[in-house]
This record gives sequence, C-alpha cells and structure tokens, in this order.
Amino acid sequence: MSRALHSFPTLFCAEACDPHELRELRQLGTSVVFPSGKTIFSEDERADSVFGLSDGVARLYKTLADGRRQVVAFPLPGDFLGMPFADRHRFSADAVGETALYRFLRSELMHFVQSSPNIMRRLMEFAAHELDMAQHQLMLLGNGSAEEKVATFLVNWRDRLAHLTNVLQPVPLPMRRQDIADFLGLQLETISRTLAKLEQKNVIRLTPKGVLLNGLDHMSLATGRTAAEV
Repeated sequence: MSRALHSFPTLFCAEACDPHELRELRQLGTSVVFPSGKTIFSEDERADSVFGLSDGVARLYKTLADGRRQVVAFPLPGDFLGMPFADRHRFSADAVGETALYRFLRSELMHFVQSSPNIMRRLMEFAAHELDMAQHQLMLLGNGSAEEKVATFLVNWRDRLAHLTNVLQPVPLPMRRQDIADFLGLQLETISRTLAKLEQKNVIRLTPKGVLLNGLDHMSLATGRTAAEV
C-alpha cells in the first residue's frame, strides 16, 4: 500500500469535524511507528493508550483456549484499533508491515469526546461499522464453501481499500496467507488450494504485489457464480 497522505485524525474525521475539533484531536495524540510484526498491545492489557491507524495495516486477534489464533479484523488507515471506550484491550494487535499510528491517552481522549459532539458522532458511527463487520464475519465463518469465503474476503478487502485509494489493481494483500486462514477459520493449505482454484478459473491472478480480481464482484458472489461462468 502507498503511504498515507494524512494522519489518523484527518482520516478519521473526514468531513464530519470542524477545524477546531480536528486541531484539538491532533494535539491530543502522538505519532508512533511500529515495525513489521511488532506487537502494539496484547489482549486483556489495561487500555491506558488508544491507537488510531495513520498508515499501513494492523491485525487484531484473539488467542483461543486451545492455542489457536482467531484473526478478527484488519484495521486500515482511519480506523481505531478496537473500541476506544473499553478500559482493557479485548484483542491483541500486531503491525502488518511497517505501520504508522496515532497514540492517545485514553482518559484525555474520552474527556475530549464528551465536549465534542462531532467526534462523539464519528465514534458512534465507527462502533456501528465495527459491529456490522463483526456480524458479517460471523456469517462468513458459519456459511459457504472455502471458495465462497475466500472470494468474499477478496471482494470485501478490495472495497475497503477503494475508500482510501483509487488504485485497485492489483489489490494489495499485505497480510500473510496464514492471517487470511485465521480470519476465515480455514487451514493454510485450504487457502492456498482455493486461491489456486480461483486462479485456474481465471477470476483472479496472483501477482508479487497482490491479486488481480478479473471476475469477482458482489453480483457473482450473491448468485454463487463467477463472472466467467455467467
């Protein structure tokens, strides 16, 4: 992914905040950079700091009782890493590639939000969006074949990136295949086989920079048929 043109406060506020609120939000935080693979915070730690993503991709996950890992989200620039209201982190967070973040003291951020209706509104919108994505992932985990799950993931990932950049092809895949497997509840071998099968059908093409989506769209996913089969 290309470097972000704006810091987290600008990306998060978009057009929703007035200049004063945006300036105050910028002054509350500090820019920090995490190298690839670095742990940003761990599950159940006190959430004294709140992190917003300025550039790169992060990985949120839980470690299950049997030791397996469940990836729950891949935050993008403009996203908070988890919900900033909680006093403890519900998930662990790692950097996928070099990642630039904005770090806030949670107490200061919450105090500021209480006097900033536009920021509060944006936080509520963010919370609703996160809930919607969590419900979508639950449906994805419980339904469909491996091919449908992988295809849906690729299309949704492309659509999320489209809100940040106009460069859609190839779609960058900065996360590892194991990350995708842990997100979809599949085995690594299944992800590799499924990507190869989609490539054989000529609906995707894997490249060193990501994946070209030649024949995947929401209509084909809804009908269970690829564009090549329609």
